[in-house]
Amino acid sequence: MRVSVLIPAFNEGDRIGPTIRAARAVDEVSEIIVVDDGSADDTEKQARKAGARVIRHSRNYGKGAALYSAIGASTGDVLVFLDADVGEHATEIVKLITPIAQGRADMTIAKFPASDVKSGWGWVKGLAKKGIFHLASLEVEAPLSGQRALRREVLSVLGSLSSGYGVEVGMTIDAAKGGYRILEVPVEMKHRDYGRNWRGVLHRGRQFLHVAIALAERWALR
Repeated sequence: MRVSVLIPAFNEGDRIGPTIRAARAVDEVSEIIVVDDGSADDTEKQARKAGARVIRHSRNYGKGAALYSAIGASTGDVLVFLDADVGEHATEIVKLITPIAQGRADMTIAKFPASDVKSGWGWVKGLAKKGIFHLASLEVEAPLSGQRALRREVLSVLGSLSSGYGVEVGMTIDAAKGGYRILEVPVEMKHRDYGRNWRGVLHRGRQFLHVAIALAERWALR
């Protein structure tokens, strides 16, 4: 079984190296593909230095486009989607791979431990959870998690990968409606917390909009 780790990255030069090195330490991983989605920093250089194969976009097209490029270049039977900023916690992807390798799931979603930082008011997560339940009759606790793994065959039922933060929500709905088994897996991972400052509010505003668009697209197709 070949496992491809796919990492979309935008201006993650100071974080992506440790993430790649940790993922490379996982025995099951066969290849790591980073898509530098138009970064203005040294993301590409640091990714290559850490041992990843790098695809570079000339400008920032968004997360969905980055994942499309990575999927097209991958060769694995199992695909692992990983954010660039999880650092040494990337070794936890073995917990996502194992249930698929054992035939217990077709898609796994990482469920992070509760954060000590108050990062938001739950609006985006609440919208995502309700949307997934109403459109796919599936209850999930971590609807926004970008850390997930899936069998390549699941790609056959996925619709368009949203360009922004709605990509995971759309992916979950499509896989569930396609009859694939989805399992949430507790992991000891951490990534960037935006907090409740102005950057955090702006980030969550974009998230809310992107999730709403992904839900509206799938509502129109129901």
